[in-house]
Order: sequence, then C-alpha cells, then structure tokens
Amino acid sequence: MLMMVFPPARCLILLLLLNFVDTGRILWKIKERARHLQLQRVKQRLLAQTAGYHRPLQHVKEGRILQQLDHFNPQDLRTFSQRFFVNEAYWRRPDGPVFLFIGGEGPIFEFDVLAGHHVDMAEDHGALLLALEHRFYGDSIIPDGLKTENLAHLSSQQALADLAVFRQFISHSFNLSLTNTWISFGGSYSGALSSWFRGKFPHLVFGAVASSAPVTARLDFSAYSNAAGLSLTIEAVGGSEKCLAAVQRAFAAVEAALMAGNVSKVSADFGCCQVPKDLNDQVELMQSLADIVMGTVQYNEEGVLMTINELCGVMTNQGKANEETMEPYNRLVELAQIYRSTGEEPCLDISRETSVKDLMNTSLLSSRRAERAWIYQTCSEFGFYQTCEDATCPFSGIVTLKTLTEVCPMVFSISQHSLPGHIAFTNTYFGGENPPTHRVLYVNGGVDPWRELSVVRDRTEGGEEAQTVFIEDTAHCADMSSSRVTDRWSLRKAREEIKTHVYSWLRMAAAQEQVENKKRL
Repeated sequence: MLMMVFPPARCLILLLLLNFVDTGRILWKIKERARHLQLQRVKQRLLAQTAGYHRPLQHVKEGRILQQLDHFNPQDLRTFSQRFFVNEAYWRRPDGPVFLFIGGEGPIFEFDVLAGHHVDMAEDHGALLLALEHRFYGDSIIPDGLKTENLAHLSSQQALADLAVFRQFISHSFNLSLTNTWISFGGSYSGALSSWFRGKFPHLVFGAVASSAPVTARLDFSAYSNAAGLSLTIEAVGGSEKCLAAVQRAFAAVEAALMAGNVSKVSADFGCCQVPKDLNDQVELMQSLADIVMGTVQYNEEGVLMTINELCGVMTNQGKANEETMEPYNRLVELAQIYRSTGEEPCLDISRETSVKDLMNTSLLSSRRAERAWIYQTCSEFGFYQTCEDATCPFSGIVTLKTLTEVCPMVFSISQHSLPGHIAFTNTYFGGENPPTHRVLYVNGGVDPWRELSVVRDRTEGGEEAQTVFIEDTAHCADMSSSRVTDRWSLRKAREEIKTHVYSWLRMAAAQEQVENKKRL
C-alpha cells in the first residue's frame, strides 16, 4: 500500500537533532552542531529570498509513502510511514531529470530540497528535487521501532529496497517515463547508499554522486584516528608536524596522570561532571578529548567549533606552565574549555554508565534516539569503531576495539565475537574495497578521515575508470553545500568538476534515449 499526503510545507525548525553519528558522544555533539549550523545558514538564505519575490518554501511539499517493514519476507505484511520532500520549483515538465537526495542516519529537512550543490544543479538542469528519509530515523519509524527486536528491520539492504519502491512510486505519481533521468546524491553514510543504489539498481538510477562515502565496512577503524592525526600536519590548512607532536604529548600526559592516580586533578582540570575513578570512565574521558580534536578535523572550516589552524595555534603556543612537560597537557585543557564554552556545556559528561543507560532508552522521545539506531547499525553492519591501539595513533591507547564494542552486547545483545561476520557480509554484499564505479562519482576531501574507506583514486572496473574528485584541503562533505565566498579555490573547482560529470550523464542519457526511440520507429 502506498500513500501520498501533501500538507503545506512547514518553516524550517532549527532543532538540535542528531545526525551523522560516530562512536564518541562529543564527536556526535560536534556533528549535531554542524547540522544545526547548516540549518541556520539555509534559513538566513531563504529568509533573504522570501523578502524579495522568490518564495522557495512555497514549492516544497511533504509526502508519505507506506513501505513494507520487511521487503524480503512476503509473509510479513506490516508497513511503516516513510517521509519525503518534493520541490517542483525548477522542474521542466515533462521530461526534466530527477535529482534524489538520499537521507542518512538522521532526519531529513525541507532544506534538503531547497539548498545545497545538488539543488543548484537542479536549477541549472530543470530537475525535480526529491529527498527520502531513511527508515527508523526522523519521523520514518514505527511506534516501537527503537526496541531491539524491531531494529532487526533497520539495515542498509532494507533502505535500498525502500529507495527502489519510492522510485517506482514517484514515477507513477508524476507520470514519469524513460526520458526522466534519475541521479542520486548523498554524503557520508547516505553517500555510500547513493553508490550502492546505483550498484544494486542500475536500471533505476542513471548516475550517482557519493560524497565522503565510506563504502567499505571495517570493524577496527584505527585508520580514522591516524588520518585525523595526519590532517593536523597539513600546512595548507594551518597544520604542522609540531602541532601533531604537541597533541601526542598532551594525550600521553593525561594518560600518565590517570595512571599515577591523579584522577581528581584531571577531572577538575578538564571540567568533568564526574571523577573518572574506574577504567570505563577514563576511556570515556580520553575518547571525549580525542573527539574534540577529531571533530575539529572532520568539520574543519565549517564554523562548528574551531579550525585546524586555530587548534594548532592553541597547541603550539608557548605556555606559562613551570614544567615544560606539563605544557601540552595545559593546552589540551584549553581545547576542552573552548569546546564546553562554545557548546554552553557546564561540564564534560564522562560517565560510561550514563551513556549506556541513555542508549538503552527505546522511547521515541529520547534525545539519543538516532544515536541508538546508528550504533545498532555499527554493530550489525558496519563497525567503524575509531580505535587507538596502534603506535601511530596520536590519542590514547586505552581506547581499544574491546572497549568500544562492549556496547553491542550490553545494549543490543549482539555478541562481540559475531561482529567480524557482520562486517564481512556487508563487504561481500556491497563490494567492500571494490564498490560500484560505473557512473558513480566519488568525492572526497584530503582532510577528511573518512576518505580511508572511500574511493579516492581512479581505478578500473571491467575496463572502465572509476570517477573521482579529490579535494586536497577540504573536509567531510564540504562539496555538498552551496558556494560561499569563503570557499577555497580547490572546493570551487571541485564543484565545477561535479557539475561537469552530472551534465555528461544527462547528455549521455538523452543520447541513449534518442537511439532507443529510433529503434522503436
């Protein structure tokens, strides 16, 4: 059963909603701030347009489609209501292309069909704009969806089936034909979905743009921490070898203080809500401090927390400590203070018990509902655990695979020894390090640690080169935003490259349709 409802588009509501999540609570919050900042920028832009003759919000409609809860079990007739947005403002009826923005691990918003590079290109090419929310995130969830037994229906495979059904539904609702070329867009997890949608359903989507897309599942993602450290050395963004060395010394100093039993001093210095007396809370503390650095790297120059240049300025300035060995420690204390002051957090919550208790909350009113859903997916499909056990990691070695994966059995009854099998299946199903490349454009930033799990170099698949855009000095999903005056030249150039690829796909599709029409005659 399918249902379509189009109430008037609501104004953009700037809620601190969770999206683009990882394992650390602080990194989660930094990403939350990033999403909030995006919403603020878009609202300002839309208000400016509304002040004139342009009324962009009037063109946005919200719809609902009833999807099968389990596409792979014909005996299960249960359904759920999945939300989507449509923007017809630029669509050149009846043959204009369709640009599909794929939702990821969080809610979608009206701005997903109102702003962004894909929207700019839609205006150029007369495209119909769509955004589909991922099952079990945002408002697309059944009442008891967060209960562990129901989370079994949350998977990337089910999400791709949702996309396939949605594609058929929209084609019927708008009377689309083969002349309407579909192109999908996504970033981070949804970027991987964009790639996989093209790979699994090549007859439904002609081309796919996959920005910062981790298409390879990996249980022990130690490469993330290592890549974040290396990004601190990139001089083009204000990094240096001296900065990385200072970060390494700072974490070593904090770890030494904890091992020496100076837990009360460490707690006071970093403004912790609790004294980290046991190992679990100490792991939470070290993960939180690492998150501050990693979040700065991942969202460099997005105005979220600080830039790499600013972070390195703090870490490399000469301090006033009497003992030189304490200086990096004090600089890390300053970084924690900056984080708490910018987020208006009175203290740093490092309680593992509280964290686990929050994640076990299955209420849809929980502030960590999206995080619970995503961590379930890391346990059941992807891994992505940002460990720090090898010698090249710049943070704390007490953040291990064992400590990070304990959440799986504690919260979801998924045993730790089963995790490698789940990750192996995901890579077998989607291709792992050999994902789809035929008319899939992989876009990555040289500062972004997630590049380690994406496609960053041109390679061949059955004789065809993979299409990639690599932006040396930008971070996570930077290409997906509309242009800003502060954008680096490399980012502006990358967006032009993306436009060129998309335009070439549209021309190719039109040429193929002409050939098919001649055959029919």
